[in-house]
Amino acid sequence: MPDAIAWVDAIDPEQAVGVCGAKMGRLAELRQAGVTMPKGFTVTVDAYRWHCQQAGLDDAIDSVLGALSPGAGSGEIESAARAAQAELTGREMTPGLASLIADAYEELSSRCFDINVPTAVRSSAIGEDSGTASFAGIFDTYLGVSGPDRVLDAVRQCWASLFSARAISYRLRAGTHHRDMPMAVGVIELIHARASGVAFSAHPVTGKTDRIVIETSWGWGEAVVQGLVTPDHIEVGKADGRVLQHQVAAKKVVSAFDYAAGRVIETDMPARLVDRRVLDDEQIAAVVDAVLTVERHYGYPVDVEWVIDRHRRSGDPVCVVQARPVTVTAPATAPMPTEWNPAAMAAKYVFRS
Repeated sequence: MPDAIAWVDAIDPEQAVGVCGAKMGRLAELRQAGVTMPKGFTVTVDAYRWHCQQAGLDDAIDSVLGALSPGAGSGEIESAARAAQAELTGREMTPGLASLIADAYEELSSRCFDINVPTAVRSSAIGEDSGTASFAGIFDTYLGVSGPDRVLDAVRQCWASLFSARAISYRLRAGTHHRDMPMAVGVIELIHARASGVAFSAHPVTGKTDRIVIETSWGWGEAVVQGLVTPDHIEVGKADGRVLQHQVAAKKVVSAFDYAAGRVIETDMPARLVDRRVLDDEQIAAVVDAVLTVERHYGYPVDVEWVIDRHRRSGDPVCVVQARPVTVTAPATAPMPTEWNPAAMAAKYVFRS
């Protein structure tokens, strides 16, 4: 069996993206750069490939998808997607691979001083958000997953999201074969979020690089991603850290952890928090500091997802959970990475305009 598990704090940063996929690979890179982030591990690209080989999935999925043409209709694609996902979810992992993932989850729980620690289980595909194709928001993430059996199921569901109708349709248009973008899966500690959000080190609409743009709401960010809540909008000058804009939105929905269900759910925002400012000046400065650290590491503007732990004290860093280069605004002299393109930015900013 290949190396199936790679810990974020142990993987060589130069190998991280190739072993752990785009999302998790970048976290490993940034940890080495001193950025604060959750504990976690990746079920590697090689583990996915090995599972497909052992379960006979490569030939089965090729048979399902092989008849699709670039001009295939939505009904045909939907039917193929259901068949491909049924093949993947219907075939069990080998006991050896399942045991390795369960053991890694138990070790993560131990490192977090918890039993059945809640986690975020995140798809992390090779080639995701590449220079020629962006799959932003297409692959699955599951928040609040606890217990080894639920983690194993979420890993399989993340693998299956490689064959959603949206993903198949996008690959057909981009001329990309599914074997060219195998799926790693990250299993990371779920930070108990007082607040969370996204921050850009360049304005995502105007492209101005003189400011940092922050979008934030209470709890986890799923309600914002799903378009259920409008976040607070903050713009901060890079030169002096001065707050240029601070628009407080009416935030009527919050993503919160349901301990009975063992997952993150969307529920009504407590009335006292609906119109309340999410971040104070010290917290804004901490977000800005994290974003500038990531930008200095990459050397060009970045898009950073972050979380403020409910136990965070003044002066502590915020926790970064994802970061991407934003090459649409990169200077012409800078080398252009392959992790991002303008289409991804446009898609991601739909709910933030």
